[in-house]
Amino acid sequence: MRGKRVVVLTGAGISAESGVRTFRDNDGLWEDHRVEDVATPRAWASSPDVVWRFYQARRRQLREVEPNPAHHALVKLEEGLVDFLLVTQNVDDLHERAGSGDVLHMHGELSVMRCEISGRIEHRMEAADLKESYLACRCCVEPSRMRPHIVWFGEMPFGMTRIYEAVETCDVFVVVGSSGHVYPAAGLVDVARSAGATTVLVNLERPENADRFDEVHLGPAGELLPRLVTTWLDG
Repeated sequence: MRGKRVVVLTGAGISAESGVRTFRDNDGLWEDHRVEDVATPRAWASSPDVVWRFYQARRRQLREVEPNPAHHALVKLEEGLVDFLLVTQNVDDLHERAGSGDVLHMHGELSVMRCEISGRIEHRMEAADLKESYLACRCCVEPSRMRPHIVWFGEMPFGMTRIYEAVETCDVFVVVGSSGHVYPAAGLVDVARSAGATTVLVNLERPENADRFDEVHLGPAGELLPRLVTTWLDG
C-alpha cells in the first residue's frame, strides 16, 4: 500500500472489541429505547431529559474503555502512508486515543457538545461535564443549552463532501467492523469500486454487502488487522 491513496472506514465492530456497547447488539444501550425516543431531533425537542440522560450515560462509558489492537494497527498504517484518511461511523474517541491523526467522524462525537444557538462546538469531558444536568455553552453572552454533537436519524452526516472526494480518488478502500446496513456509509464501497479502487473488508461476520469487496477477511479486527497492516506495509 505504500505510495497509494488509502481510505479506511470503521464501524461499530471495531469499538465493540473494546467493550463499547453498540446499537445492534442484543445487550446494547439502545435495547430499552426506540430510536425515535433518543436519536432524533424530534425526541430532543419533545423529551430532552430522556435524550440527555441517554447520551450522558454513553459519554461516561468512554472512561471505561480503551483502544484495542485494531485501533493501534490503523495508527501504524497511517504512519506508514503519505495519503491516508480515516473515516469512522463511531462516535467514541478511541481512534484519537490510540494516536490516529486525521479522523473524520461522520456521525459526530460523544466527547463534543454543540451550542444550540451559535452551532459552535466544545470538547466537554471533564467530570463536571458528565453529570445529569444540562451543559451551558461558553460562546454566547447569555450561556445557551448545548446538545450532543451527534448526527441523529434524519440529519445529514458530517463531512460527506470530503468523504466522497477521498473515496472517489483513492487506490485502496478498507472497511473495518461495519455491518453494511447504514447508509450512506454502506454505499461508499460502490463509490470506491466505480473509481477502480481495490476494496478490502475486515469484519467479524460476513455482512450484506460482502460481495462488493475484492478481499474479505472474517474474524476479530483486533486479531486480523495488525497482521494485515504489517503485510500491507511490507508488500
